[in-house]
Amino acid sequence: MTLRPGRLTFLIIAITTFGTQGLPYAQAAPKQVYVYVDSVMAADTNEGTDPRLGGMDKKLRGLFGFSTYSLIGHNEGQTDCGKMIAFTLPGGKILHVQPRAIDADMIAMEIVLFDGTRPMMTTDLKLKNNGTLIVGGPRYEQGMMIISIGASTSGTPPMQAQSSPAEATTR
Repeated sequence: MTLRPGRLTFLIIAITTFGTQGLPYAQAAPKQVYVYVDSVMAADTNEGTDPRLGGMDKKLRGLFGFSTYSLIGHNEGQTDCGKMIAFTLPGGKILHVQPRAIDADMIAMEIVLFDGTRPMMTTDLKLKNNGTLIVGGPRYEQGMMIISIGASTSGTPPMQAQSSPAEATTR
């Protein structure tokens, strides 16, 4: 992926957990959504991968091709479906996540990434329960900040699954 100066490019990858089947919700769907956000610094400084990233190492290297990945922030919280939750990220970024609906094993949500008060990215998506969304970009220090966003109705962090990511680019 080539990033041109003056042009912000985001790479969005949705990763879902195929190893576990979502339970059909015969009763009312859960109203609480747990959100997990990891901020990762990617750079070409040949310092390896932060061991706290665990199984994400191979995925990150395969998707982005940098030589160094460091966990620079971890946030988590819970919110009611329909209510927004905000996370402060490194570099003055703010991430708003609003789960909108839960349908079977899918969580519909709106995600807005801000640079201070200026929105940088807005997207509506459906993420599999216990799934993870990876957003590559923006530029940060000598590399790129990668944001991993997971959502779950069970309160357990989404797994970094053995699935094949689906890619989409937003400009």
